[in-house]
Amino acid sequence: MRAFSCFGSVPRAGGSAGTGLAAAPWAPPVPGAGGPQGRTRKASAGGWAPPGQSPWPTAAFAFQRSEARSPPPAAFAVVVAIDFGTTSSGYAFSFASDPEAIHMMRKWEGGDPGVANQKTPTSLLLTPEGIFHSFGYTARDYYHDLDPEEARDWLYFEKFKMKIHSTSDLTMKTELEAVNGKKMQALEVFAHALRFFKQHAVQELKDQCPSLPERDAIRWVITVPAIWKQPAKQFMREAAYKAGLVSPENPEQLLIALEPEAASIYCRKLRLHQLIDLSCKPPANGLAPEHPIDSSFRQGEPRGGPFPPHFPHFCFFWGCFFLFSWCLTLLGEPDPGPPHLFPGSPGGPYGAVGVDLAFEKLLCHIFGEDFIATFKAKRPAAWVDLTIAFEARKRAAAPSRASPLNISLPFSFIDFYRKHRGQNVETALKKSNVNFVKWSSQGMLRMSAEAMGELFQPTITQIIKHIDDLLKKPEVQGIKFLFLVGGFAESAMLQRAVQAAFGLTCRVIIPQDVGLTILKGAVLFGLDPTIVRVRRSPLTYGVGVLNKFVEGKHPREKLLVKEGKNWCTDIFEKFVSVDQSVALGEVVQRSYCPARPGQRKTIINIYCCATDDVVYITDPGVRKCGTISLELEALGDGGPARARREIRASMQFGDTEIKVTAMDTRTAKTVRATIDFLSN
Repeated sequence: MRAFSCFGSVPRAGGSAGTGLAAAPWAPPVPGAGGPQGRTRKASAGGWAPPGQSPWPTAAFAFQRSEARSPPPAAFAVVVAIDFGTTSSGYAFSFASDPEAIHMMRKWEGGDPGVANQKTPTSLLLTPEGIFHSFGYTARDYYHDLDPEEARDWLYFEKFKMKIHSTSDLTMKTELEAVNGKKMQALEVFAHALRFFKQHAVQELKDQCPSLPERDAIRWVITVPAIWKQPAKQFMREAAYKAGLVSPENPEQLLIALEPEAASIYCRKLRLHQLIDLSCKPPANGLAPEHPIDSSFRQGEPRGGPFPPHFPHFCFFWGCFFLFSWCLTLLGEPDPGPPHLFPGSPGGPYGAVGVDLAFEKLLCHIFGEDFIATFKAKRPAAWVDLTIAFEARKRAAAPSRASPLNISLPFSFIDFYRKHRGQNVETALKKSNVNFVKWSSQGMLRMSAEAMGELFQPTITQIIKHIDDLLKKPEVQGIKFLFLVGGFAESAMLQRAVQAAFGLTCRVIIPQDVGLTILKGAVLFGLDPTIVRVRRSPLTYGVGVLNKFVEGKHPREKLLVKEGKNWCTDIFEKFVSVDQSVALGEVVQRSYCPARPGQRKTIINIYCCATDDVVYITDPGVRKCGTISLELEALGDGGPARARREIRASMQFGDTEIKVTAMDTRTAKTVRATIDFLSN
C-alpha cells in the first residue's frame, strides 16, 4: 500500500457530512499485521471513539503495535539541509553519489568584519506592500541605509523563529510583528525565508550540476529545536509547502530534523583532531592540547583516527542554537549500531538571545523603558543599527578580556533622546548609577569587561542550573563527555562557565566549526533518516473512548446509557506513553467501522498529556492537541449496501513527526489520512 503522510493539505475538522463511526461493542484483532513478531491487544469491551464533539459512541478500535520496520530510503540525487536559526541561518548539501562530502553554501554577500559569514542573519525585509525584497545581510544592510522616514513603512523581521515555539495557540493564522509594529501572517514570513533558501541553493546546485533536475531530485531537511511541539513542526512543514520546497503530494521529500540529534550524528563521524577538549589547556604554540583527547577513550582505538563509534560511557550533547535543547546518545552498547536518542528537555530560551534581552533591559534602566519603546517604534532602522553594534561587541566578549568594549550609539538615538527627554545621554548615564558603564565623547557606551559579563550571567546561570539538574537524573548517571554544539557554543564566556561547572566530572568538548555542527549533521540525517532507530515519546497520546460502566470504579457523572447498556464516557485510550521508547517504523494501529455505508469523512480527536497516569480525557493536564481526518471513497454500486466496512489506521510515533496512514481492509485500497495539530 502506498503510504500517505499526514502532512499534505490538511483538511480542517468539522463541517463534513457523515462524520462518525459505527457503534460496535468490540473490534477484532487485525490479522497478519506486524508479522509474526507483532503484538496484538483487543480493545477493552465497548471501546468507542467519539466523532468530533458528538457524545455518542461511534467506533471500536483494535490496538496493535507491530514489529519495528525501517522504511526503504527514497532515491534522491542530493540532500539540502536548512538550519533555520533564531539569529543566523544557512544551508549545506551533499550528493548521494558522494555522501562523505558535505558542501557548505557559498559565502554570503555582506557580513561583518571578523565574523565568518558561512551563515547569514535571520533577517527578512519586505517592501511596504509586503513583497519580498531581501534576506540576511542584504536585508539588514539595505534596511540600515533607508531614510528614517521611509524605513518606517518597510517590514523588517529579525530573530522571529522563537515566536513559533512561544505561541501557545499556534495556528495557520498566527501573526508576527515587524520592527515597525506592522503585522503579517507568520506563515507568509517563514515561507518568504524558506523560498529564498530554496532559490539560493537550487541555483548553486545547477551551477555545479547543470543536468540536475530541480523537481523530485532534492530531499530537503529543515532543523528545529528538540523541544518544539507537533504544531510548530507542522507549521514549518506547511511553510515549506507554501515556499515551494516540496509538494504536499510528496511529503517524504521533506524531513524535519531535531537539532541535537543532528549534532550527535555529525560528531560521531569526526576524527579526534577535529575536537577541542576544554579541560586541557593548549600549549603556548597552540598546536595540540597537553593531554590528547583520545586518552579517555577505551584502549585499542587508533590514535588520531576516526572518532570512536563507541564511548565507554554516556555522552551528553548540549545543543544550544539560540534555544536550549538536549539529547543523550548511548554509544557503548554491544551493537555498533546508530545512537539511541532520549527525549528533549523542556529547556528554555537559554541562548545568545538572552544576552540581547539583557542588553535591552540595561538600556531601559538607563534611558527609560518608555523611551526605548518609543525609539524602536519611531526609529526602527536606527534600533537595528544599535543591535548590530552590540552583536559585534558581544562576540568579542571573553573571560580573559580586561579592556572595555565600546558600543556605538547611532546619532539618531542621541538626538532623539535629547529631543524626547530634554537632556543628553551622558546625563542619563550619570543619573542611572549603572556601574561599569561610562560615556565616551566619541558617542559610545563604554562597557567594562565586568559589565559585559553581567549581561551574560543570567543566561549562563540558567544553562548551568539546567544542565546540573539534568545530570542529577538517574537515567543519565555515568556521563563522561559533555559536547557543546550550536551557535552559542562558540562563545568563550559560555565555554569557560561550563568547563568551570562540570570540568571535574565531565570532559567538556567542542567540535571544530561548532556553529555548523547542526547543519552538517542535518545533511547526514537527510542521507540516512534511519540512523536514529529509537526515540522516546515526549508526551502521552491517545483518544477518548467508551468502556462498559463498572459500578464503584467509574464516577457516576461519566455514565452514559445507550440502547439499554451502561457506558463510561471520556476514558483515555493510550496510543503511546510519555518517555516510552518507540522504534523507527513501529506503528500503533486502530480499526473502526464507519457508521453509514455512504460515509465519506470522519474526524477523530487526539489528546495528550505530560504524565502516564491519566485515566480520563477530562483529567487535569489533558488537552486536545490534534485531529485525525479520514476521507473515504464512495462504495461501489456492486457491493453489498450494508457490508461491514473496516478502516485500519496506522500511526507512527518513532519519527521526528507523528504520521498516519490508513487502508480500507475490504478493498485493500489506501484511504487518505491526515493528522492536524494546527486547528485547535
